[in-house]
Amino acid sequence: MSIAFLGLGTNLGEREKNLDRAIEMLGRKMCLCERSSRYETAAWGYAEQPDFLNQVLKVQTDLTPLRLLNYLKKIEVELGRVESFRFGPRLIDIDILFYDDLIRNASRLQIPHPRLTERTFVLMPLKEIAPDWVHPVSNKTVAQLLAELPDKTGVRLWA
Repeated sequence: MSIAFLGLGTNLGEREKNLDRAIEMLGRKMCLCERSSRYETAAWGYAEQPDFLNQVLKVQTDLTPLRLLNYLKKIEVELGRVESFRFGPRLIDIDILFYDDLIRNASRLQIPHPRLTERTFVLMPLKEIAPDWVHPVSNKTVAQLLAELPDKTGVRLWA
């Protein structure tokens, strides 16, 4: 069994229900070990869209990284995600942030997630459940990566 951290995000429809449904579907194929609180944040990359609700999960899985990716994409489609432009609005987005201490740089799948070190909306919930997890490329902990980000505003704990 492997440990993976998944980042979930949604900014369309009933955001809380979108996350709940995705988590329920994830639980069918893997053990949900821990989940962060939910955080609301302004859109990243393309600002002219609704705010996102984000959450991070720690899961235990026997799926290989590529099979895990395929399963995540299947969940997104089943929940109604329609592909749009890069960084555009989405009903649900599920990303693999880490998979054990694997480093993989393939065209379809990059692990660790290539932009997680730039994203407060990922690092903040990740720090909540895994502050000492070490990024296998930078050899820095999640807490260190978050501390290095210059701007931590705009990410609010969802009540």
